[in-house]
Amino acid sequence: MARLHSVTVPARIGPVVRRFGLPFLRLGAGVTVLWFLLRLVGAAPFEDGVRAVTWPAVGAAVTLTALTTVCSAWRWRVVARALGIGIDLASATGAYYRSLFLNSVLVGGVVGDVHRAVTHGRRAGDVGRGVRAVAWERLWGQVTQAAVTAVVLLTLPSPVRPALPFILAGVAGVAGCAALVVRVAARRGQSRLVRTARAVADDLRRGLLASGVWPQVMLASVLVVAGHTATFVIAARVAGCTAPLGELVALLMVVQTATVIPLTIGGWGLREGAAAWAFAAAGLGAATGIRATTLYAVVMLAAVAPGAGLLLGDAVRRRRGLRHSTDSRRPGLGTSHAAPFLADRPSLVSDVGAPLTAPSTRSEDERLVQ
Repeated sequence: MARLHSVTVPARIGPVVRRFGLPFLRLGAGVTVLWFLLRLVGAAPFEDGVRAVTWPAVGAAVTLTALTTVCSAWRWRVVARALGIGIDLASATGAYYRSLFLNSVLVGGVVGDVHRAVTHGRRAGDVGRGVRAVAWERLWGQVTQAAVTAVVLLTLPSPVRPALPFILAGVAGVAGCAALVVRVAARRGQSRLVRTARAVADDLRRGLLASGVWPQVMLASVLVVAGHTATFVIAARVAGCTAPLGELVALLMVVQTATVIPLTIGGWGLREGAAAWAFAAAGLGAATGIRATTLYAVVMLAAVAPGAGLLLGDAVRRRRGLRHSTDSRRPGLGTSHAAPFLADRPSLVSDVGAPLTAPSTRSEDERLVQ
């Protein structure tokens, strides 16, 4: 017995848990929700949703997604400029398409945002500001989504309205605790938490709350919410949902709010679970909600496909750059000692010469909270 109590946990387990624990949690959460839904309603609603896809629905999703992506890129551009790292609208739109596609096919739903943040930060010469710009941009979008959902539930008839006070109380509690932690940490010590708190306070005070910034960010966010909701309504109608428009919008707003939680597999999991609950509460049936979200997922994958094309083009250019760099190092092909192309560095998925890796130096890591 004494020998059993003397057994210690290997020192390497801690870093492994920190590195892979959250991805496994996201994967496990998504798989668990989907497994439960399959046990509850079977695979038929998923199959029906795929079979119900029509070309007009795909065309509408592509058009609306193009508009919402431009609005999202505009929001990101305004936030980035407020933090001192500019980006033009065309580049922001292309980067946003890349991130949307990656979020739609990878676990967690945030890998595309990380890629976008690190790429922009490296190009701007400040990874820390690049990460903070994307974090603030996404936070603005999520807060706006929650606020619009609350307004819709208060004004439109919905069977899920009784849950609104609990949702608002939870959001207010989390926001209050976060504000308290930031306020206390900013006054004490010199830890990483303190530096992060001070960076957050500086971002808000010097840029994000400026009169020329937050109205643009809010307007762009509302337009994005409206575009996604319109796409969802079209998908639900094509899937055969005949609920009144007001009630349908309220249900879909709740579903969209649930999707901001990054515990999915390429968006699958919580979205279908929330739809099953909301549609069942409205008397429309859990299967109807799953059928609508499945069709929505399919048409949205087609709508963000331009991001896959952009990533493929990046890979081709990276390969050409690598070949050119290799040829220039061969004897007899010249005496150029140009710096290696950025794509020589290993990367998972990257923009042109911008690998998706964490900052590799101590100085870059410290800049994340400056």
